[in-house]
Amino acid sequence: MLSDKNVSLFEKNNVFLSFLRLSVPTMIGQIILVIYNMADTFFIGMTGSDFKLTAVTVCMPAFMFLSAISNLFGVGGSSVIARALGAGRQDEAEAASGFAFWGCVFMTLGYALLTALFIHPYIDLLGGGNSVVHADAQAYLIVTVVIGGFFTALNTLLAHLIRGLGSSIHASIGIALGGILNIALDPLFMFRILPTGREVLGAGVATALSNVAACAYFAAVIMIKRRDLSVLQFRFKAELFEGELPKAILINGLPAALMTFFENVSYAVLDRLMYSAGMACQAGIGVAKKINMLAHCMVRGTAQGALPLIAYNYGSKNYKRMRGAVMSSIATSVALSAACMAAYLIFSEPLVGLFIIGRSHSAVYAASFLRILCLGCPFSGAAYAVISFYQALGQSRRSFILATLRKGLIDIPAMFILGALIPVYGIVWATPLADVLCCAAAVYLFLGTLRSLK
Repeated sequence: MLSDKNVSLFEKNNVFLSFLRLSVPTMIGQIILVIYNMADTFFIGMTGSDFKLTAVTVCMPAFMFLSAISNLFGVGGSSVIARALGAGRQDEAEAASGFAFWGCVFMTLGYALLTALFIHPYIDLLGGGNSVVHADAQAYLIVTVVIGGFFTALNTLLAHLIRGLGSSIHASIGIALGGILNIALDPLFMFRILPTGREVLGAGVATALSNVAACAYFAAVIMIKRRDLSVLQFRFKAELFEGELPKAILINGLPAALMTFFENVSYAVLDRLMYSAGMACQAGIGVAKKINMLAHCMVRGTAQGALPLIAYNYGSKNYKRMRGAVMSSIATSVALSAACMAAYLIFSEPLVGLFIIGRSHSAVYAASFLRILCLGCPFSGAAYAVISFYQALGQSRRSFILATLRKGLIDIPAMFILGALIPVYGIVWATPLADVLCCAAAVYLFLGTLRSLK
């Protein structure tokens, strides 16, 4: 059962303060997560090689697919668990945690095996056709996905499940621990332990080891706080895969997984189109995406923190408190992403200068691309908060529609159309266009749902 402290957090405390208590640690953890993602680019940028920057860029979709797997089971599992606890169904919550854990384990191991078997065509598909880029990308994927992918996916899954029980601080500490350790290990492996020229491999080793450490932290938290986290039951039983519960978790988690998956497909298409435009464009878009990721990660942290609060109160039919939680999430997401947009517009060149030394062609492209990408941040923030709201309610159809609109259905066709009309830059303009259109659809659906929940 939940501790009295967490019951008060979900049911009694001021709703905005409860939202902040769940969301702020999650948001900080996500900020540290994106900082360590930037750290790889920062340290590799110190080599002055566009080839190495591009190698990390083309690997990002393959590496982030691990997040799609963990979101499938983590978001779906935490949503089902929170609603079950809100309705007083303890056994259902325990079974949901077990299925989420083992489902994530099996799917991650399968993805790692497929990556190992088809690594060369996979890298070429992602835009790593250049022989120098291909070699570095291969080394990075072997370490981060084939060897370390299990720990990366499990790390994120456990953070979702622990956060879903109200322990947002512990979930965020685990994520932050991995990020800080990654930043510390990057220069050690890139410039000290491994020989010159193996910097991309060094970044991959640092990433894998940091996720192992984060998993160890979560395992320790679950053992030490066994009483408060007693809902988390990971003993393998065949019954976990029977009945309606697996279907409920997968349906609830599918929009989150597809959103991450389509983000990666979208990024892969973007990288592939930029590959045709030249190495400077491909390196530039990689840096711009990494910087712009900060706004999206802050919004993601806010939405993920609010999800268990919304789901719990929806399960207990406290719609007034649920409404307060979701409105807090939307307002905070829009405000944070708008602030990031303003910073990117004003300081685009200095920010790019942190990752690309000198005013090279790739630096000029990166600054221009960043100014275009950031225009969609406030719209994307609002849409993401609404998508998370529908995930919390278990309304998978609406979250699926919005998730695929946000990435996939609009931006990928728009890249080809606008790219043909406006070479290079039109490809980038497809992203903010998709953000605006998805936001409009999200607001329309959201207002209708609020009217129906009396």
